[in-house]
Amino acid sequence: MRPRQWIKNGLITVAPGAAGVLTHDNIINHVIVAFFAFCAVSSAVYLLNDLRDVDADRQHPTKRYRAIASGQLSHTRAITASVVLFIIGFALPFLLAGPGGLLLILGLYVVFTLAYIVWLKEVAVLELVIVGSGFFLRSYGGAVACHIPVSAWFLIVVSFGAFFIVVGKRSSELSEVGAGTTRKVLAEYTPDFLHSALTMSATVAVTGYCLWAFDTSTTGLSSTQHHVVPIRLSIVPVVLAILSVMRTTESAQGQSPEDLILKNRTVQSYLLVWAVLLGIGIYL
Repeated sequence: MRPRQWIKNGLITVAPGAAGVLTHDNIINHVIVAFFAFCAVSSAVYLLNDLRDVDADRQHPTKRYRAIASGQLSHTRAITASVVLFIIGFALPFLLAGPGGLLLILGLYVVFTLAYIVWLKEVAVLELVIVGSGFFLRSYGGAVACHIPVSAWFLIVVSFGAFFIVVGKRSSELSEVGAGTTRKVLAEYTPDFLHSALTMSATVAVTGYCLWAFDTSTTGLSSTQHHVVPIRLSIVPVVLAILSVMRTTESAQGQSPEDLILKNRTVQSYLLVWAVLLGIGIYL
């Protein structure tokens, strides 16, 4: 179930946080429900993924210690747990008024992820997009669950930010375990291609965030009801965090996004400064 990776579901708070409504009681309730719904559904998918990849995982330096690959969890129990988690995940949205939007987001997440598990994980470039869609759907799911309209800038930043993380992960894997050793699609990539893709996605994400931060219209972070200086200063930790991630892509630290947040003190510091600046700009 990989509870360490549930930290990704924290992306659900991005849209309501940027909209300045995260402290509202009804919004908090919606965020909590959406968070646990994604935890349940993503855990169910992780179990199915590990069942399919059990042979490859046993050849990986760290994945071989996963419960299914190591033999600690039987296939029957894994399937049963997955079914139960799917039921829980799709039942939780009915605690909300108007659950249809969140149910649709969860459904898309499951469809995309299962397509990735069965087939698309071996299709170069497209597999990057599918994995990145998981981050995007979490971020957008928070907006949908809370019935918050999002701007084009939000969609651009989230989309290319997600793509940046996934490309960085592949770059690290290629450097650490080599092409095709445990993930066949790695044989389709070269370090130069991944470096170019990483630079491109970082450029678009940073540019989008800058435009979003400086936008004074209703679709921007610097609307008239906010303090614009700290919001615009938040660009600095964003850029520094992205540069730090790019630097770590050549090491094991860049392999999983949750490790960057849980272990990398530098990235943690930049994220904290970013959150504080946005908090001051939007909520004070």
